[in-house]
Amino acid sequence: MSKVSQDKRVVVVGAGWAGLGATVTLAKQGYQVTLLEAGSYPGGLVAGWKTSAGRSVEAGIHGFWYPYRNIFSLMNELGISPFTSWTRSSQYSPAGLEVESPIFQDLPQLPTPLGTFLYTQFKRLPLVDRLSALPLLYAIIDFDNSDQAWRRYDFITARELFKDFGVSARLYHESFEPMLLVGLFAPGEQCSAAAAIGMLYYFILAHQPDFDVVWCRGTVGEQIFRPWVERIEKSGAKVLANRRVSDLIVDDNNQVTGVVCNDEVFDADAVVFAVGITGMKKILSSSPSLQKRDEFRNLSNLGAIDVLATRLWFDRKISIKRPSNACFGFDRTTGWTFFDLNALHDEYRNEPGTVVEADFYHANQFLSLEDDEIIPIVHRYLANCVPQFRQAKVIDSSVIRLPQAVSHFAPGSYRYMLPAKTSFKNVFMSGDWIVNRHGSWSQEKAYVTGLEAANLVISYFGEGAPANILPVQADEPHIQLARTVNKSVRQIGKSILPEFWLP
Repeated sequence: MSKVSQDKRVVVVGAGWAGLGATVTLAKQGYQVTLLEAGSYPGGLVAGWKTSAGRSVEAGIHGFWYPYRNIFSLMNELGISPFTSWTRSSQYSPAGLEVESPIFQDLPQLPTPLGTFLYTQFKRLPLVDRLSALPLLYAIIDFDNSDQAWRRYDFITARELFKDFGVSARLYHESFEPMLLVGLFAPGEQCSAAAAIGMLYYFILAHQPDFDVVWCRGTVGEQIFRPWVERIEKSGAKVLANRRVSDLIVDDNNQVTGVVCNDEVFDADAVVFAVGITGMKKILSSSPSLQKRDEFRNLSNLGAIDVLATRLWFDRKISIKRPSNACFGFDRTTGWTFFDLNALHDEYRNEPGTVVEADFYHANQFLSLEDDEIIPIVHRYLANCVPQFRQAKVIDSSVIRLPQAVSHFAPGSYRYMLPAKTSFKNVFMSGDWIVNRHGSWSQEKAYVTGLEAANLVISYFGEGAPANILPVQADEPHIQLARTVNKSVRQIGKSILPEFWLP
C-alpha cells in the first residue's frame, strides 16, 4: 500500500465502538476523517453522563469478556487500565441463588466444554437435567459461523433448537433461556437459533476461560471513550456531535460524494456507517438515496430490543455476595442483571451506602411506567435476591429508558443483515449486526467491524496500512477434528442425497 495522499476525505457516521475504531485507524494513516455523532457526546449508548446531583450514570453496564482480544489490545495501545480484576458472578431466580461461576482460567484446564460443565456451581438444577444438554454438542460442532451454517440455523428459533436436541424443559427454563435473555436480550422463541449457538459458543463454550469477565471501574464513557476520543482528535480527525445524518449525495458513477446532516453537507470520498439497527433505520427514513436500494429498504425487516437501566442509591451498606449477577423468572419474557457498584466503580468504593445498577432487557412492558413506579419494582426484586435490601431505603435513583436500543437477532433476520461492502462503491458498514466471519459478539464485534470497514477503505483507495485484527482464539483440537469430520459427512451426503435432505 502506498502513502496516503492528504486529500482523501472519509466520513464516519456513529461514534460508538465501531465508529471510533474506524476513525482512529484511518486518521493514523493520514486520511482526512470526520466523525459524525447524532448524540451530544461520542460513545453512542455507552457514553455516560452526570445527573443533576453530579452522580455518574450510563445506559447500562457492559462486561468485557475473556475473548475480547482486540479491545484489550486497544486498552494497551491507549495506555489505560480501566478494568477491574476478573470477577465471579451469580445467577438468581425468585427462589433464590441458582448458580455461581468461578474464575475459570484459575482452574485446571479441561477440554471444552467439560471444564464449563464441571466447574459451574449449580445449586438446584439436577445432574440429569444438565446431562440433557449433551446432544446439543452436535449443533455446536455443525455451526461453524459460515454463511451456510447461518442459513441452516437462522430460520428456526432457539427454543425449537433446544427442544429438538432433547434439552430438558427445566434446563432450558433455568439455564439456557436466562442466558438468551441477558445475551441476546430476548426469550428463546424470539431468538434465531444461529445467533443463540454463535453467542453461547463465543462467550461460554469455545474455551474454558471464555466466561471470565472484567468490568469498567467507572462509566465506559469516562474511563475509555474520553481518552480514546482525545487520542483520535490529536491524530487529526474531526469529531462532531449533534450531527444527525439525513441523506447521501450520490453521483452518476454510483459513488457517494457527500453526507447530508440537515442543512450541512460533508464532502466525502468514502463513507463508513457505524450505527445500530435503529439508528440506521432512522437515517433510511429520511434518505431518498438509501431508499432506492433494496439492501437498505430491507433493513425495515430488522428490529431492536428495549432496555431499561436503573441505578439506586441505598441508605446503608448491604453485603452482596458477587459484584455481578444475572436474574431470571421474575418476568416471563424479561431478563435482568444487577451490579454492586461499590465493588466495581472507583467512584463509589467509599460510598457510605450501597449503589446498585439494575438493567432490564426486553423491557418493553416497563418503559411506559413512571419512575416512582419502576423504582419500587426494582427494590422488591433486589430484596428477593438479597434479603438485606428489605430494610434499606432508596435515597436517590436514576431511570434511563432505551427503546429499541440493542440488536435483535430474530429468526430469519440473517438474510436482511448487511455485509461490510454495500452496492455503493465507496460506502462500508460496521456494527455488531453486520455480517462478518470473525466470530466475535457484542462490543468486541462492533470494534472489529469498525477496523474491518477501515481496512476496506484503505483497500478501496490502495493507500495506507491496514489495521491488524486479532482473530478469535482457534478452536480446540478435538472441536477442529469434529468439525472437519462433520463437514466431510455433509459433503458426502449432499453428493448422494437430494438437496432438500440436507439444508
